[in-house]
Amino acid sequence: MPVRIQEADFDLTTEIAQLRQDDLQIGAITSFVGTVRDMNEGSRVQAMTLEHYPGMTEKALEAIVADAKSRWDIRDALVIHRVGPLLPADQIVLVAVSSAHRGESFQACEFIMDYLKTAAPFWKKEDTPEGGRWVDARIADDAAAARWAQEDAP
Repeated sequence: MPVRIQEADFDLTTEIAQLRQDDLQIGAITSFVGTVRDMNEGSRVQAMTLEHYPGMTEKALEAIVADAKSRWDIRDALVIHRVGPLLPADQIVLVAVSSAHRGESFQACEFIMDYLKTAAPFWKKEDTPEGGRWVDARIADDAAAARWAQEDAP
């Protein structure tokens, strides 16, 4: 289950090909690619800088992926998250999950992304015409992650 934090961009086709390479048990691959928007909270976003805590961030992502693997019957998962300066339309994150069947792949991919948005130690700063601002977690992201915790409740 590869987890990578990097400044360089990634190629979706290459990453998916590597994820499925030599595994004939795979019947489904679900992927999500997040990109930098040019507008947020009513302001134009000129650029975004993502920061992280090296070592801690990778461990947090590995734990999220391991949790997904314990919940669903998935073959493998890949998380690539970029850090450093980014511009609108740049790719930020890739989550890809392989499984024998689509249901597990869809659910695990959504779970990983929901927890990535709320539990992974990344900090985003947007550059806008009004100046720089740190981006707080969205209420919708917290609600999405909370849904998975409710599904675990007896």
